[in-house]
Amino acid sequence: MRRAVTALLACLFLLVPTEASASSTRAPVGWASTGTGTTGGAGGTTWTVHTRAELKEALANGGDPTAPKVIRVVGDINGHEADDGSLLGEQDYAPGYDLARYMSCFGEDGAVWSDTRYDYCKQQRQLRQSGSNQEKAQIQLTVPSNTTLVGVGGDARLLGVFLTVNTGTNIIVRNLHLEAPVDHFTTWSPGDGTQGNWNARFDAMTVITGKNIWVDHCVFTDGRFPDREAPSGFHGEHVQRHDGLLDIEDGSDFITVSDSRFTDHDKAILIGSGDGRGDRDRGHLKVTFVRNLFTDIVQRGPRVRFGQVHVVNNVYRGRAADTLYALGAGLESAIFSERNVFVYPRGNPALAVANYGGEHFRDAGSWFNGRPARLNAVASGLGLTSEVGWDPADVYDYRPLTSPSAVEHHVLRHAGTGRQYE
Repeated sequence: MRRAVTALLACLFLLVPTEASASSTRAPVGWASTGTGTTGGAGGTTWTVHTRAELKEALANGGDPTAPKVIRVVGDINGHEADDGSLLGEQDYAPGYDLARYMSCFGEDGAVWSDTRYDYCKQQRQLRQSGSNQEKAQIQLTVPSNTTLVGVGGDARLLGVFLTVNTGTNIIVRNLHLEAPVDHFTTWSPGDGTQGNWNARFDAMTVITGKNIWVDHCVFTDGRFPDREAPSGFHGEHVQRHDGLLDIEDGSDFITVSDSRFTDHDKAILIGSGDGRGDRDRGHLKVTFVRNLFTDIVQRGPRVRFGQVHVVNNVYRGRAADTLYALGAGLESAIFSERNVFVYPRGNPALAVANYGGEHFRDAGSWFNGRPARLNAVASGLGLTSEVGWDPADVYDYRPLTSPSAVEHHVLRHAGTGRQYE
């Protein structure tokens, strides 16, 4: 069994600090520095965890989950790990479920589900629903208020964990490699889009009504299970088994995502979950993205509804043919893009921004393939005005890097886990 020790004993145990522990007093840049600030579990109980069961116990913190605590993750923690150490799979959650049979109940073109198309269809529908709920109950771990969740060294990983914040405040997640969960029971929605779409349920991390949250020096990825290696689905396309890497929803506020990597994924980051959520999200969703690396992301870097979002000194890299867009301006969003570097060989600046029902977007000094991106002109052609109604410099102190070489050098050197914090 694990032992929770006091902060004093933890300091003695960490007499020779790792990079993660050495940076514990570093403050965030951006929205997470505003209001009450973001200090996580500084000064509280320290836990060191190696398994899912240990992590779950540490999050509960001896029955006082919102008391300050620092949780140090060592090595790999798998969300599918049962209490006896075995790894659970699809058939453990829903014995008898079969993806091919599930798909067959929509017909060859995937147009319409029928419980009576085959004698097993009703059972497959029920198994998919119950299996999804069982998987969620197993892999979801919720981070409570006043928590620092930090990886030790450069190889701490959460594999297939659905990490969530639900009304939590003052939380730091740092130096962790988060491999997005595979949804074994992803849903086919025939009416989604022109030909239908798969809709997976789980993100690597979801923030719901969370405030003062700092995500720093992390890696978000599909990792070992990219969708390009998933089984074939309808219309010759692969089944999509992942949702987002990081979603921020339902009135969440004062969040900074810094020095992290987002790689090899389709729908990376969503801010604001729907156009119809204005009653919850309007006036909230204040988020800063600073010095992050986006590699081979198809879309949503991020896509924003309602929020005042500052995107500064990030690097976007990928194949133009595989990219839809980087920054998505959704309903009532106010994105302030500043000195970002976009590298899409044989692409054009239209890949940097897309309009999804928005009206406002402003860029200051970004570059596309080594040249000024002139994204305000691109945005204007999409019907977006550069009057976003706010300026980050009026809200918090920061000093952006001012050349593309400086931005790339810093981000490539420092973003991600196990790297020097500055």
